Amino acid sequence: MPEGSEAAAAAAFTAVVLAGGAAARLDGADKASVELHGRTLLTWALDAVLDAAEVVVVGDPVPTHRPVTFVREEPRYGGPVAALLTGRDALLDPRGTVAVLACDMPYLTPGTFRRLLRATPGHDGAVLVGPGGRRQLALVLDVARLDAVRPGLEEQHGLALHRLLAPLDLAAVAAEEREHRDVDTWADLRDLS
Repeated sequence: MPEGSEAAAAAAFTAVVLAGGAAARLDGADKASVELHGRTLLTWALDAVLDAAEVVVVGDPVPTHRPVTFVREEPRYGGPVAALLTGRDALLDPRGTVAVLACDMPYLTPGTFRRLLRATPGHDGAVLVGPGGRRQLALVLDVARLDAVRPGLEEQHGLALHRLLAPLDLAAVAAEEREHRDVDTWADLRDLS
């Protein structure tokens, strides 16, 4: 994609960062504030969606190096579907495409999301796939298609993300190097250091 076209595609997306989980396997630590190489996991996530026109973080407010909107799903800890839809609703200008990522994937980059965006034509979005074929919580979705499969409020709490996304045609984009790595446990954090 020519550089000007890539910039135009970037301006056409917003982002929702999921940063409000219970982090039970991290002893309830605030995952967004956990540091890797002197930077919080939230900082890593915000840098990955640097090209987004607007960013909503679903989690508790903390200081950030760029302007974002913080929101919380109700009830708290409703899972990734409730968080994603809460974040989508908080977007001031929901563009045609929304990037969605977990705050615990420090090796995502703007290049990751550019590859995902390039894979979307003819699809409802694109999802990053790890070496074993597992879908990662790093994806881009057509906002209109997301809205079309949206469950009612009472069904969102605890709904598995793969169930929400099942009706959508998502292009698979292979992870490069460590993009697929996430921090679910203290051992994961140690292994990434």
